[in-house]
Amino acid sequence: MRDDPTCLSTMTPRTPEPTNAQAGGIRLCTHSARQLDACTKAFFGHMERLGLRQCLEQSLDACPGVSASPAPGSHHLTRSFQLRADLARVWAPERDTTALHEHAVLDATPSADDLEREIVLAMLLSPLPFDFPDYGELAAALRIRHNIVVAARKTALAFHTSEAERPEDCWRYLEGKGFVIKPGCELIASLVKATQPEVSGKLYSFSCYRATEYVLLLAIAQELERSNPAMLARLQLQWEQRPIMSGQFHDVFLHEYGSMQAPLPPKYYVPGDRLWFRNPDEHSSDASGYEGSWVFYLGGGLFTNFWKRERPYTLTSKCVEVFHWRHATFTDSAGDLRIQEDIVEQRVSQTLADRAQTAAVMQTMLRLRDPQGVYAAGGCIDTSREYPRRVYPATT
Repeated sequence: MRDDPTCLSTMTPRTPEPTNAQAGGIRLCTHSARQLDACTKAFFGHMERLGLRQCLEQSLDACPGVSASPAPGSHHLTRSFQLRADLARVWAPERDTTALHEHAVLDATPSADDLEREIVLAMLLSPLPFDFPDYGELAAALRIRHNIVVAARKTALAFHTSEAERPEDCWRYLEGKGFVIKPGCELIASLVKATQPEVSGKLYSFSCYRATEYVLLLAIAQELERSNPAMLARLQLQWEQRPIMSGQFHDVFLHEYGSMQAPLPPKYYVPGDRLWFRNPDEHSSDASGYEGSWVFYLGGGLFTNFWKRERPYTLTSKCVEVFHWRHATFTDSAGDLRIQEDIVEQRVSQTLADRAQTAAVMQTMLRLRDPQGVYAAGGCIDTSREYPRRVYPATT
């Protein structure tokens, strides 16, 4: 049972009167009252199956405001859903979702249902609304986030800041284009083989940023196989010819929510979010691969560690690691700035063993990051997070 037994009981759901207040959380945006009612009914049924129906508050809005997933078009009739205020105060004070699994008594190594519950609860706590045009797109988004977490937990890489390699039986390198899939090799299987050593039998070297793209693409492709096979076929062809990477990958596949002007709370994360921990030290950030660290939030207060998969980061251990990069720099024989990882590990262990020292580091690192190019009083916490766009044929 969770902290509030009424939340997961079979008692009659508490349904507040709709209001006109703009709110965050999960928001259904439709063109008609009939469609909105049908989507709401389907969503409530989903929440009943997860035991979360009694955790919801809702509000009815005339038209969308600022959104975590903006969509073009005219005004819509919308209904927003949030976590009940009394539960939010206890389970996620100041929208800190890193201990949500503990307060809601979710499993620390979540089952499929518990992981989905944590995803839903965190989305309900969002200060910005996650907009969905129908229930199907919402259900797909939950499945994609689940896919991301599962794939990210299985992903392991060989550590190297300048080399890149892929399984040679299904990938080949094309100058000016990057690694493409060989004809006859399936996109999903090729992504799995490149990132999951249980399948390939080997760890492959590539950057943590590119690894996050592979995990995201895999999660999207797995959902497309179910909900939009035609789009999956287009992705397959695209990766056989020229992969979409870096800034273009972000623009094509992802929503970014939060900004420097309207930052997300420092400890607000949804399982499946991609995020960046910035290195706030100007000198050590010049070392290749140490400008910052791209990770996924796995839920349960944990973040990916692609180099040592069996040791995922907590928010504290990640912040402390990034902090100590500044204490392990050296210049190699080619004149390039490098980081000595064994010194970082030693420093991290010493700091984490000293509660006062850890608190002092965290006081600095938990600050929101400075703007790009600025190294002043900011910490390592980014102001935004990222997650995949819509995938259904009519609404992608």
